[in-house]
Amino acid sequence: ARPRPTTPSCHRSLRDRLPVPVPSSNHEWLASAVEAPLEPDLPICDPHHHLWDRQPARVAPRYLLDEILEDTGSGHNVVSTVFIECGAMYRPDGPEAYRPIGETEFVAGIAAMSASGVYGRTRVAAGIVGTADLRLGKAVGEVLDAQIAAGGGRFRGIRRAAAWDADAAVPSHRTNPGPGLFFRDDFRAGFAQLAPRGLTFEAWCYHPQIPDVTALARAFLDTTIILNHFGGPLGIGPYAGKADEVFAQWRTSISELATCPNVVAKLGGINMEMNGFGWHERSRPPDSRELAEATRHYYELTLEKFGADRCMFESNFPVDKASCSYTVLWNSFKRLTAGCSAAEKAKLFHDTAARVYRLAGPAAPEPA
Repeated sequence: ARPRPTTPSCHRSLRDRLPVPVPSSNHEWLASAVEAPLEPDLPICDPHHHLWDRQPARVAPRYLLDEILEDTGSGHNVVSTVFIECGAMYRPDGPEAYRPIGETEFVAGIAAMSASGVYGRTRVAAGIVGTADLRLGKAVGEVLDAQIAAGGGRFRGIRRAAAWDADAAVPSHRTNPGPGLFFRDDFRAGFAQLAPRGLTFEAWCYHPQIPDVTALARAFLDTTIILNHFGGPLGIGPYAGKADEVFAQWRTSISELATCPNVVAKLGGINMEMNGFGWHERSRPPDSRELAEATRHYYELTLEKFGADRCMFESNFPVDKASCSYTVLWNSFKRLTAGCSAAEKAKLFHDTAARVYRLAGPAAPEPA
């Protein structure tokens, strides 16, 4: 009898050949708080996540397509996502102002892979938010045009963080913005280049800086500003042990910001170490009920002031993975909205983000 031929490696099953996701450094800890997804059919657009590789200081040193799909595929109906800049894969040479375009090129490639459908129905990075140094003033327009071109039709906006505090115990953003970034004349000259190109602006700051966002929004009513992470309420350094005082200051500032019709709020990104809840220091991670109850006052006040038309839930993954799993996080959001109508839930979990970032509707179900 003739020997049976072996199956060439190129004909092995796709599952056998797909890369194995790299686990986070705390994956065993997270696995001690497993939950079934609540309302698993509710369509979700996750409008805030990052992608990177070789980041040893992060709880997830690698977070590429395989890693995010493992999270989004854990039971919730995540139909699309929006990538937010994080300083990944910059060009190693060329003019400094153009180096961040490397990040957009990198993410556009992942977005194209996801859009092929080979990896499932979730459309990762259906929208891309990059960065540019708006302090370049009017000259930043050429950089913005290059970013739009690199995004392959998916580029939606810019984030240039202002997160800074006078106390050195509070880490500044990696771009070292210093105080008063949003008031600088050169920054505002660059900011003025966004609206003519239909680009949004992501405002990432700490809670004492929320009035700076309000002033910026009132000066540029034709630009949509998206507040990240509730405006960064702090709970470390000089703010540790002052949760009530921080919330009172935050409540006053966020209520004033909400009077600006061109500002939209992201609900999430409040489980970072800097927020001071200390989830990462516990022997077991929080469950969705604990997360919801500990942070409910921030969600409810923001939703009351902005309304569902100007609010969207965000994961901030894998940064918030330091405190909870993806399934637990979205379960906490669903617990927080238990009293909302179906129409309000549709806006909070999908429609507001899809409108603001100009994304397509929910993907069609896969054939049975």
